[in-house]
Amino acid sequence: MLTDSLQTMNFDLSETCQMVASSAASFADQYIAPHVREWDERQHLPLDVLRKAGELGFMGILVPEAYGGSALGYHEYIVIIEELSKVDPSIGLSVAAHNSLCTNHILAFGSEAQKQRYLPRLASGEHIGAWGLTEHNTGSDAGGMNTTAVFDGSNWTLNGTKNFITHGKSGDIAVVIARTGEKGDSRGMTAFIIERGTSGFFAGKKEDKLGMRASETAEMIFDNCVISDDQRIGEEGEGFIQSMKILDGGRISIGALSLGIAKAAFEASVKYSKERVQFGKPISAFQGISFKLADMATEIEAAELLLHKAAFLKNENRKMTLNSAMCKMFASELCVRASSEAVQIHGGYGYTKDYPVEKLYRDAKLCTIGEGTTEIQKVVIAKNIL
Repeated sequence: MLTDSLQTMNFDLSETCQMVASSAASFADQYIAPHVREWDERQHLPLDVLRKAGELGFMGILVPEAYGGSALGYHEYIVIIEELSKVDPSIGLSVAAHNSLCTNHILAFGSEAQKQRYLPRLASGEHIGAWGLTEHNTGSDAGGMNTTAVFDGSNWTLNGTKNFITHGKSGDIAVVIARTGEKGDSRGMTAFIIERGTSGFFAGKKEDKLGMRASETAEMIFDNCVISDDQRIGEEGEGFIQSMKILDGGRISIGALSLGIAKAAFEASVKYSKERVQFGKPISAFQGISFKLADMATEIEAAELLLHKAAFLKNENRKMTLNSAMCKMFASELCVRASSEAVQIHGGYGYTKDYPVEKLYRDAKLCTIGEGTTEIQKVVIAKNIL
């Protein structure tokens, strides 16, 4: 029976996957690669490039054609994020957050009117999306959030601050989760769509970060921000439960981002190790270096398989919470190891900005923190296996 099942497995990327991967790689080479260092040093979010990505369908990857999207699946989503991240993880992060969090939340749980209103502009890249769950005192413990939404019978009034929000300053459309019940109650939070320019909705502090510097991270502040009830997503009290389901898909995003970083670190290390000569031969000829490369290659293969299994389950609408946590945890920890080893292989040059591994090393660490820390992934995995 197992043999019969194995005979049906195909580990080759589909034609569509290969096509979109090639398109994403070409886009990254043309529009991202020439500016990576400049954007990193200036902490500049290239909104024009994100909108250009929208023209190619990269800002509405999972959105059906009826709403102006590309109507692709999670396998294609992985290879697009991976290719962008190999060139600049910051851009991979921005595209991933836009697609998997804000856009996907509206796609998964929004009303038909909300989908018609917001998805075409998000999918085209005309509008950039943000997603607000995290607060200053509630990271992993999102249920303890302080941002509140109070209903007066026709409108909601939001008060509070979200932080560490991708596109918190520049995002045009934000999906925000606020407390509408008691703290700690999983049925005490509700999701809302808030447009930039709404009275009482402000951008706060922009973070000065170690890495991912071209992907904007900022506060979103709500000071008596009044929105109508038709901006509510789903029923009152469903916001936290919706968010946990969105994060399942989001973990595939961070896994794909991590895979791109790991592959970039590996490819740079192979290239450098063949060119760098010490003691009369390329350093790749030394076991101390070749074994590092062997470990990196093996772990990259494992991470890729974990990711695409989670993608398969997601595409089939099957339970994949365990698999998404596993792929996110493994891939994110791998990209930290791979980028660290890449710096080591490059020696002193790896510590300079003249080689790409310095930036990969700084960018990688976010992957073990964003959209659920490694420790939270272990909690999720343990809960599911026990």
